[in-house]
Amino acid sequence: MKFNWLMALPLIIALGFFGVNAYKLTTTEQQQSEGVDTSSLPSTREGHPAPDLDLSPLANFEDLSRADLEGNGLIIVNFWASWCPPCRAEHPTLAALAEAGNPLFGINYRDRPADALQYLGDLGNPYDRLSADPEARNGRDWGVIAMPETFFINDEGVVVLHFRGPIVRRSLLNQVVPALQEAGYSLNLPTDMVDG
Repeated sequence: MKFNWLMALPLIIALGFFGVNAYKLTTTEQQQSEGVDTSSLPSTREGHPAPDLDLSPLANFEDLSRADLEGNGLIIVNFWASWCPPCRAEHPTLAALAEAGNPLFGINYRDRPADALQYLGDLGNPYDRLSADPEARNGRDWGVIAMPETFFINDEGVVVLHFRGPIVRRSLLNQVVPALQEAGYSLNLPTDMVDG
């Protein structure tokens, strides 16, 4: 019986498919073990000027405006909410970054003012300026899809990094810091993160 290579073609295609997927799975698992979020969506904001802001005041905190997004060096703009468990998880890291001298601005997203104030009362307020986006109008303009989301904006008001998800120590050191360094920027890191 003569061998017909076309009969082997489905087997070759199947082996190739499984080989490619096995490679991707191995790479994904390695990245996840290093703290890299491999499922994040690309941002349409990176490399473009930060959008305008039309925010509501939150209690007696100093309001955030579009003018604050320029001329302050590398700044951090964090969309957060009291109803968001990952926001609570990232709060200590953001507070440490603010304490290390990084300008940190907060936008309370689709939240009740009383709940936001209770959250800040429980965890402390690390924000230099803080306003509310109760109807998510600003969030839509900025491309926010889930809480928390953080934008790193340069002195000219251009978004150099948009990070979706909580910025905890691991994601800060394994994702945020390297991405900022690749773009030519650096953060003031807390001493325990520089030494550890």
